Amino acid sequence: MKKSLLNAVSFIAVLSLFVNTFPLAVHASPSSLLDQINAAEKEKQQVEEQKEQAEGAKNEKQNELNQLTFQQGTLKAQLNSFNADLQAENEKYEEILDEISDKKEEIELKKAELVEAKETEKDQYETMKKRLQYIYEQPQNAYLDMILSSKDFSTFLNITDYIFMISEYDNGMLEDYKQITLDVEAKEKELETELSDLEALEDLSVQEQARITELINTTNTFVNEYSAQISDTSSELAEIEKEIAEKEAQIKAQEEDIEALKAKYEEELKLSQLAANSSKRDISEISFSDNDRYLLANLIYCEAGGEPYEGQLAVGAVVMNRVMSSCYPDTVYGVIYQRSQFSPAGSGRLDLALAKNSATASCYQAADEAMSGVTNVGSCVYFRTPVPGLNGIQIGNHIFY
Repeated sequence: MKKSLLNAVSFIAVLSLFVNTFPLAVHASPSSLLDQINAAEKEKQQVEEQKEQAEGAKNEKQNELNQLTFQQGTLKAQLNSFNADLQAENEKYEEILDEISDKKEEIELKKAELVEAKETEKDQYETMKKRLQYIYEQPQNAYLDMILSSKDFSTFLNITDYIFMISEYDNGMLEDYKQITLDVEAKEKELETELSDLEALEDLSVQEQARITELINTTNTFVNEYSAQISDTSSELAEIEKEIAEKEAQIKAQEEDIEALKAKYEEELKLSQLAANSSKRDISEISFSDNDRYLLANLIYCEAGGEPYEGQLAVGAVVMNRVMSSCYPDTVYGVIYQRSQFSPAGSGRLDLALAKNSATASCYQAADEAMSGVTNVGSCVYFRTPVPGLNGIQIGNHIFY
């Protein structure tokens, strides 16, 4: 019997040490584990919303980047086409210059031919003029003498034909040289016209080169502007992706924290059930100090001063249920000031209330009834503001469990 009692005492001592070392998160303060879990869930949801917004911004920025890249690619293709056109135009220009050079050489040759033809025509003219001059300067019967000096009719005919042939030859040569001169002049004019046309083509080619060069410069400017925009957009996209990665890491850390809080919460729920099932002292076994009533009334004021009387009594009953439980300190003071259980005790608000004796008459009445063993929440040892998923006895703005 003594051994069993010793074992029971040892178990209670170990359990008390465990509870003091790992305080229950479900207690009568807004900073309870459930509050922390709810706050963490809400914060996680906010971060997830921020991540979704960032992903939306990323998609928009990626679409913008794709559009810029596509437009730049189109401009680069145009630029390549313009460069090809300019190269072709340059080659065409060089061909025109070669043709102009050849045409000028032809013109110079034709000019030389024209000079030569005119000289030949002049010489022929002078030859004919001398021959005529000779005829006219001879006695008028010179040709007649030549004819009459013929020994026979055959010679006569030969001399006559000779004289006619000389005359016809001179006239024919003169006409030929005149025609050659006209042909050379016409060819020269034709070449001059062709040269003028080539020079006009040269001017057009120069203008076309200038136009294409301007297009190339303008397109280059646009390509460079798109390159700058692509660089800026890529940097913005990288920042957004960095933000998303940070949000994902933050969410992962929050999930780990939430899981840790939930695990701790589950553990403390088990401790709560253990406390509910553990042995309890009767109210008659409790010895109160002179300040217990004063302390309990002011705690009730801090926790439920604005609640109806039933809520104030319920807070006092929770404190007394803990005092009677073997899982908690066995004094009012010990229960109220147990670490991380009642937030007014930890925040200093209770001390201020004690200094001013802020407790109302209803708070004192609730303390008196609770200290006499009255309870309207059964054996509940916790209370808090309502949260989804938490069942218990709701009185006013608190749930007791």
